[in-house]
Amino acid sequence: MSQTATQSSNSISPVSTVGAIQSFAPLAGRLLIAPLFLLSGISKLSAPAATIGMIASSGLPLATLGFAAAVLVEVLGSIALILGYRTRLVAAVMALFTLAAALAFHADLGDQNQFIHFFKNITIVGGLLQIVAFGAGRFSLDARTR
Repeated sequence: MSQTATQSSNSISPVSTVGAIQSFAPLAGRLLIAPLFLLSGISKLSAPAATIGMIASSGLPLATLGFAAAVLVEVLGSIALILGYRTRLVAAVMALFTLAAALAFHADLGDQNQFIHFFKNITIVGGLLQIVAFGAGRFSLDARTR
């Protein structure tokens, strides 16, 4: 066997490494972003009156409806992301929800805490838009239905 053939059989192909990353990265991304929403939704469910009060105190109308929508988006959306079900649509809805939350609850950029939360939300929107653009990937319910 030639030295070139020996070297290539003993090393990892860059193509296979890239393929593995492209296969697992969308799953990892979904699994890393979804718990933030799931925990937030569960937290809202454990203290609905406090959450409704916070929504009302921000000046938004229909606080109870806003609470229900937030729980729905956060809990069901995160489960759909984890499973990779209707992923692009779910990620788009979650991106809009997160942008709206940033504008409604973290727009006082003169307050350092609100400034950090605002840009954290904007960063999350960016991650969700990556999911919208590139989809759920190989390890998802979306991939099984194609």
